[in-house]
Amino acid sequence: MHIDARPIDLTLTVPFRISRGVQHTSSNVIVQVNHDDITGYGEASPYEYYGESPETVLACVALFAGNLGNDPFALEDIMEGLDKIIRLNPAAKAAVEMALYDIVGKILNVPLYKLLGLNPAHAALTSFTLGLDSPITMAKKALLARDYPILKVKVGTRHDLDIIKAIRDVSPAVIRVDANAGWTPKEAIKNINALAPYTIEFVEQPIPAHDLAGLKLIRDNVPIPIIADESCVTVEDIPRIADCVDGINIKLMKCGGIRHALKMIHVARAHNLLVMIGCMIESSLAITAAAHLTPLVDFADLDGHLLINDDPYAGVTVVKGKLMLPDGPGLGVKASG
Repeated sequence: MHIDARPIDLTLTVPFRISRGVQHTSSNVIVQVNHDDITGYGEASPYEYYGESPETVLACVALFAGNLGNDPFALEDIMEGLDKIIRLNPAAKAAVEMALYDIVGKILNVPLYKLLGLNPAHAALTSFTLGLDSPITMAKKALLARDYPILKVKVGTRHDLDIIKAIRDVSPAVIRVDANAGWTPKEAIKNINALAPYTIEFVEQPIPAHDLAGLKLIRDNVPIPIIADESCVTVEDIPRIADCVDGINIKLMKCGGIRHALKMIHVARAHNLLVMIGCMIESSLAITAAAHLTPLVDFADLDGHLLINDDPYAGVTVVKGKLMLPDGPGLGVKASG
């Protein structure tokens, strides 16, 4: 099999601000794997927080060339071989694995969800994310997002309560709150209890990733479920955080791909944890790959493609928040336009 890659810049419709900073574009990488006359596609959305960049993804793809063998069905062997070539680099490996699953589905002429034995009718509803801004502006954003029944609201400022009040005044949507590690444990307990009357579904990553004792303290002192994101990167993290949170957020770009995501889902269930699948800023290519797994989870936050201009791909669609999986073979993704 032959592998190639090219960088692609995705431009956000509006600047996207979280507690750590603001983002205007996402520099991603499209990976293409050719097997006989079939081409599979994958996408990496590298994130500096996890030690990756477009340059590291392109370097990994160059290292992987000539090491994929000629049997796309040998996924376990192929991906284990790539792990031996280089450690970590989960987004790069996720993109390669996506492309291999795309090839396998195209050979068998079945969509990925069917390959995995899943029912597309059980695909989750996705939230729509509101980046940080003034309370008035975020309320306006909530009004513009009235077609989405679930809103994920970024917080982590001195105005968090005012933000939620302003949104709740104009929107009956389900609200999920994501602090991106922007609070201290004491602040989190105070803020979450103050937010509770506004019917918050859960709070994601209230404090820095390493502070597991702080997460447990928060969970034991608030009435709203706590979901770990930055604190739960791979399957190995689950047993050590299981007593500290109520659930986890899985992302293909941080765990290393579809196979690892499936392992995380099953291990999380064994620990009685809620499960969400999330994303970075991604096109419909990577978003659709993740969406195929949503029949297995409780929550989805797969809106990266909804936040960008000129999505270069078409795949999963969203109808009143519901993720509608494509029924084409493999990922079911095509170039848009």
